[in-house]
Order: sequence, then structure tokens, then C-alpha cells
Amino acid sequence: MEIVICILAVSLVLIGLAGTILPMLPGVPLVFAGLLLAAWSNRFESVGWPVLAVLALLALLSVLVDFTASSLGAKRVGASRAAILGAGLGAGFGMFLGLPGLLLGPFVGAALGQFLARRELRDAARAGFGAWLGFLVGSLAKLALGLVMILVFAVAWFV
Repeated sequence: MEIVICILAVSLVLIGLAGTILPMLPGVPLVFAGLLLAAWSNRFESVGWPVLAVLALLALLSVLVDFTASSLGAKRVGASRAAILGAGLGAGFGMFLGLPGLLLGPFVGAALGQFLARRELRDAARAGFGAWLGFLVGSLAKLALGLVMILVFAVAWFV
């Protein structure tokens, strides 16, 4: 039974790391769930509640990054609400088109939303770029937070 729990914990962590890039998966919260399960499997002997509290705070920070990154990128270049909504929808639909869709989805969605709202091609391109850049920076930040969580957990487990 213990091996099943360990496999499930590792699976959650790996799926969570993938979710830091894929917009429809709660990446870092899944990493946290896997690490929590691993700590529980050891009856919290190696990794205790203080470390888990730090990991929970990092997971919460990643959720905040997730909600704000693309919209801040789009807002920074003066995008409309339609562009910000379009960036989110583009990221969601892009997920089904593989890596090109993930990279282009937020850009296309924001640009289309901005163009529909203001009918200015230049503004649409700027909004698309801002949303794409925000998505990219947010994804990298979430990946970094997930990796830091794994590192903190590993240090607590082995030290």
C-alpha cells in the first residue's frame, strides 16, 4: 500500500509540474498535494508542519501569479477587458493544440479581443504581445515556485 501512495505522490508532483505550463491544470497546487501526500506517507516524521506551511504559502503565491500574470502583461500595454478575457480563452483553447497552441493562444486571444473592442490593429498586436509575455513570465514563475517547493521538501526530507 505504501508504494501505491508513493507512486501517487510522485505522479501528482509530475502532473503539477506539467500544470505550471498548461493553463487548465492547477500546477503548483498539485505539486503541493503530492508533497503533502509524501509527507503523510512518512507520518510527517521527515517533513513536518512548519515546512508544509512554507510549501502551502508558496502554492498560494503561485495561484496569485497564475491569476495576475497574463492580465498584468496585457494591462501594462493598455489592453481592454475584452483583450484580457481573450487572453484567458486563448490560453484555454490553445492547450488543446499542443505547444504551438500554448504559446500562441494567449497572444491570438488577446489580440482578437482587443481588435473586437477597439478595431485598431496596432493596439490588438500590442495587447496580444503583452498577454503573451505575461503568460510566459507567469508560467516561468510558477515553474520556479514548483521547483523551489520540491527543493525545500527534499532538503527537509533528507536533512
